Amino acid sequence: MAPPKSILVIGVALLLSVVSAIEQNYVPYSYSGATGPEKWGSLSSYYSTCANGKSQSPINIVKKDAVLDTKLQILSRNYSTTNATLINNGFNIGLKYGNGVGVANVDGKLYTLKQLHWHTPSEHTIDGERFPAELHLVHQGEDGSIAVVAMLYEYGHGDPLMYLLQDSLKQLTKETCSGDSEAQVPLTLKAKPINKKSRKYFRYVGSLTTPPCSENVIWTILGKVRQISKDQVEALKAPLSASFKNNSRPTQPLNGRKVEVYNEFARN
Repeated sequence: MAPPKSILVIGVALLLSVVSAIEQNYVPYSYSGATGPEKWGSLSSYYSTCANGKSQSPINIVKKDAVLDTKLQILSRNYSTTNATLINNGFNIGLKYGNGVGVANVDGKLYTLKQLHWHTPSEHTIDGERFPAELHLVHQGEDGSIAVVAMLYEYGHGDPLMYLLQDSLKQLTKETCSGDSEAQVPLTLKAKPINKKSRKYFRYVGSLTTPPCSENVIWTILGKVRQISKDQVEALKAPLSASFKNNSRPTQPLNGRKVEVYNEFARN
């Protein structure tokens, strides 16, 4: 299954406002070999930031080096049950939302939830540990800026969100994704599984984790590692071709960036 050529909806690139430029500059990429992450920057001048950027994502978060910042605010998220579309775009599985799903308040600025998608295994690591899966909730501000909330998953009990999606994922697996089309399954999704309170998180400024690797993305990595079953991880991989079942970019250098931490219990 080849990635579509109509729109470069690679990870959070779905939210870039210059869709026409993305269409015109799309160049196929992959996660290994001659078009793998180490080669992204040389595949196209449009992808040059993947090689030359100094604030790239994902990163390895070293807990002892994270700086407690009491100025950081609680991550307030308010999502509602709404219609969504489950999408297999060839390189990951995601949910695309219309209007009305809700917002995240990131240090006083509101960002609207636009889409979410999974990477297997995780892209971010904690003290060098990579997890079986990572969920990205992608938000956009009125000015076009991007804020991503990331959830890491370890093997254990089943994830409530995945239980809600299991039938739709089976249907998605049967769909064909080729050429300029995306396989899509419309659904109505409850917001409770992604609406949980966050008492601890890590914060840094990075980039899209896929070409064109644009920077100035605000990343919030939730401190609580959630659980997901092995069967659920396999269900996320099932609709994808073999070359995209493992769709995680390697961690990138910090280059002097500071990783901050919010901890509700350490503020007083």
